Amino acid sequence: MLSARPVIIIPLSEADHQEAILSEQLEFALQLARDAGQLILEHRRDAELNHAYKGGNELVTDADLAADKLICDSIRKAWPEHGIVSEESAPEVAAAAQTMAEPVWIIDPIDGTVNYARGHFQSAVSIAYSVAGEIQLGVVYNPFMDEMFSAERGQGAFLNGAAIRVSAVSDLRRSIIATGFPYIKQDMEPMVARLRQILNHCADIRRLGSAALDICWLAAGRLDGYYESLSLWDFAAARLIAQEAGARCGNFSPVPAGIDPQFHCDDLLIANPELYPQLLKLLQQA
Repeated sequence: MLSARPVIIIPLSEADHQEAILSEQLEFALQLARDAGQLILEHRRDAELNHAYKGGNELVTDADLAADKLICDSIRKAWPEHGIVSEESAPEVAAAAQTMAEPVWIIDPIDGTVNYARGHFQSAVSIAYSVAGEIQLGVVYNPFMDEMFSAERGQGAFLNGAAIRVSAVSDLRRSIIATGFPYIKQDMEPMVARLRQILNHCADIRRLGSAALDICWLAAGRLDGYYESLSLWDFAAARLIAQEAGARCGNFSPVPAGIDPQFHCDDLLIANPELYPQLLKLLQQA
C-alpha cells in the first residue's frame, strides 16, 4: 500500500502576491467596465436622458451619474479601504492622486459625454488603478463597439484580449494626429497656433470627442499621435494602455517641480516613438 505523499505548500513571494492581487483587480475592473457599459447602453436606448451643465459649460447626463454610482459602489464594496477619484462624484480630490501612495481608483464613467448624448458611438468607460504613486491597471471600454482596451503595467496592452502595438509610421507627412478642444473658449490663440503647426506637417487631424478612446486608438495603431490638456480621469487608464503598447508619453511644456509627470494634466503628448520627437519639436515651436 502506497503511503500518502506529504503536501508541500510553497509560500508566494511578495512580488508574486502583489501580481496575484493585481490580476484579481484587473478582472474586477474588466467586469465592472462591462457592467457600466451595459448600463449606459440601456440608458440611451430605454430612457430619455436628462442633461445638466457643470460650471455652465460641461455636459453631464443622468447616465453619467448612474454609471458613476455603480462603479464607485462596487469598488467600495470590494475594497472599502481604497480611495476613489471620479469626475462625477469626487473631482475635488483629483490633485491628491498626484502624490497619493495608498491605493486609488481613477474613474470616468462616460468619457465622451457629448458624443453619448448626441447619439454618437465614440464614448467609453475609463477605470484606472494606482498604488504606491504609480498607475498599475487601465481599462477603457466602448460598449457601442464592444471594444475593451486593457493593460497591466509591464504586461503589454490588449484589445478584446489580443495584443496591440502602436503604429510604425515614421514620416510625419503620412501621420494621423488626434487632439481635442476645451469647452471654455479662452486663450484660444495658442491652441490655434499649435493646430496650424501640426496640420501643416501631418496628413490629417482627427477630433473624435473621447480622449480616452483617442489614446487607445493610438495604442492600437489607428492613430499615430495625440496631444491635448485633460483632466486626470480622462487619460489615467488610456495613458498606461498606450505606454504598454509601445507609445512614448510626456508633455510638451515643462512639468512643474514636485508633480509626477504621469499625473500631470497639461499639454500631454503621446505618440509612437518615431513621431514623438518630431511632434514635440513642432508643438514647442508653435
